[in-house]
Amino acid sequence: MGKRKLILFFSRGISLKIWANTGLLDREVEIYKRLLSRVDEISFLTYGDKDDLHLASELEGIDILPNRWNLPNDVFSILAPMLYRREMAAASLFKTHQMNGWWAAGIAKMLFKKKLIIRCGFLLSLNYRRKGHNRLKCALVSGLELLGFKVADKIVVTTEEMKKYIVQQYGLLEEKIAVIPNYINTNVFKPLPEIQKEPGRVCFVGTLKRAKNLSLLLQAMRGIKGVRLVVIGNGPLRNDLVEESKELNINVQFLGNLPNYELPMELNRSEIFVLPSLYEGHPKALLEAMACGLPVIGTGVPGIREVIVHGQTGYLCDITPEAMRRAIIQLQNDEGLRRQIGKRARDFVAENYSIEKVLKKELALLNSLMG
Repeated sequence: MGKRKLILFFSRGISLKIWANTGLLDREVEIYKRLLSRVDEISFLTYGDKDDLHLASELEGIDILPNRWNLPNDVFSILAPMLYRREMAAASLFKTHQMNGWWAAGIAKMLFKKKLIIRCGFLLSLNYRRKGHNRLKCALVSGLELLGFKVADKIVVTTEEMKKYIVQQYGLLEEKIAVIPNYINTNVFKPLPEIQKEPGRVCFVGTLKRAKNLSLLLQAMRGIKGVRLVVIGNGPLRNDLVEESKELNINVQFLGNLPNYELPMELNRSEIFVLPSLYEGHPKALLEAMACGLPVIGTGVPGIREVIVHGQTGYLCDITPEAMRRAIIQLQNDEGLRRQIGKRARDFVAENYSIEKVLKKELALLNSLMG
């Protein structure tokens, strides 16, 4: 039998350098490092330039196929299969990291007659509608999404809700869709008793963009005595949120992006984690906080309500400052409740989303397609 070689196609425009700068490199690469002991070769096709090659030492044997020609992203997504035709021809299986830019892997599949997995951590068509794009643009994205699903040999989504949506929306067979959730390294993200909790410390981790709805949390914090908010992450709304926090006169510290390995310490310093999003796919930041034994509060929206069991593994609340404020106050005032919910949250993540459990599902899928 020939070598088992996997090529992972990055999302359009995404590079290893972007992952490194946003603190995501270790988290995103970990499962592929573990797969290297079961697969002969793994390559990453990225949209970064030669700078991505400087990160090779952190990938422990994973090959990098960058955009060394500095082509525009859309041009590279179309030409990449031919620019790397030798590597494509030697591969056993293609896989996309996300839906955006799937056509690069689709073109490679058709040219080199390989199997293709399209992975969706979120659905582009749903997000376009949620962002209020016009009907024509939404229809074009839905059509492109459907084409990708038709071309793929297998579709991977992170939640059962996404699977049901695809089946109902596009009429695909359930057997074509596998549910493989996001993974958490529960040996890294765990309660750290040696780190002292900081009284009143509320934590948020995420990109500072509209969908994360951080303004809601800022408004909810207003008027709560003895609390302060720590915001980890960066994004286009940072300056606006900094100004809003000053206008609301609340105690907020913006830490920016941090490497993923620093997050367990920051989470363990906190008493409560809050995710005020308008919608989610399958939020890793929420799962990481739960794995650290934090009591969590989230809005009752898709992606969050599939993770939090209200009153058991966390609190769900309406998308209003008043509802979120009540949840924060209730947890802030009851240390026993925080400890109880945090333990259940940790147990839930360890049981369902540990990297060891997800790795088994990932490997089973790869074996079914590669032989």
